[in-house]
Amino acid sequence: MAEDYRQYLKPHVVSKLANMELRARLVVEGFITGLHQSPYHGFSVEFAEHRQYMPGDEIRHIDWKLYGKTDRYYIKQYEEETNLKSYIVLDTSRSMGYASPGQLSKLEYGSYVAAALSFMMIKQQDAVGLALFDREITSYLPPHATKAYLRQILIELQRLRPSGTTGAGKSLHQIAERIKRRGLVIVISDLLDDPDQVIAALKHFRHKKNEVIVMQILDPMERSFAFGGEALFTDVETQEKLMTQPWQIQRSYQEAMRTFLEKYKRSCRENYVDYVLLDTGTPFDVALVEYLSKRGRIH
Repeated sequence: MAEDYRQYLKPHVVSKLANMELRARLVVEGFITGLHQSPYHGFSVEFAEHRQYMPGDEIRHIDWKLYGKTDRYYIKQYEEETNLKSYIVLDTSRSMGYASPGQLSKLEYGSYVAAALSFMMIKQQDAVGLALFDREITSYLPPHATKAYLRQILIELQRLRPSGTTGAGKSLHQIAERIKRRGLVIVISDLLDDPDQVIAALKHFRHKKNEVIVMQILDPMERSFAFGGEALFTDVETQEKLMTQPWQIQRSYQEAMRTFLEKYKRSCRENYVDYVLLDTGTPFDVALVEYLSKRGRIH
């Protein structure tokens, strides 16, 4: 039965489900079911109400009943501890619409991650908001913690279509200005923009005392450039066309991509921003564990 649920962590399986609400619920249920059978078993399945005991916690808050079941110490969390405000920031620009054969588009993948995170946050009684952007903010839903609001977010994610050129740096600055109460900001984007501008915007979030996770999503082909013979490339944002033989430039492309990704990774580390690189075939538990791990460190 657990294995049945684990299949809902696979992007191509989730893409066949009827709607965003079903996708979000089954991804999260698949994730929770798999927690005890994975390297992540340190997380409590009852994560909505408990967190692991940390040195310095008051012993009187230990849940001894749960200790009897799990042989691990968990602290009961109370209402005021669980009320985190989270902001999911999703890039919907045309470059996010790219998909190599047999893959989900980056926007589809990102929207499923956003839906599952929203579902999980509401389950934990946290407030969640959603900001969508291309070259500017196209939609902004401030954080709330109700199930009715979750439905509104999922409807918004369901009807997404890629549009507009990329303006991640400018848009992220605008979103940072909109956030009035600090919280957790999760940026989901391919980040195919000037890294210096994007990093400056991430620093803006940090300057306002937000915790930040960056989830950079790429198509597998964008990392490998393994296109084989002669190919016609079309820029998805400008429609400019270029005929080339990919194998001739593959090595220099891969080197440039490595440098590009390393810059993001290093700059995020230097600015205390959590960074995870995903491709559109990566199981969803990688993103969810990144979030839960961060959530566990926020007090």
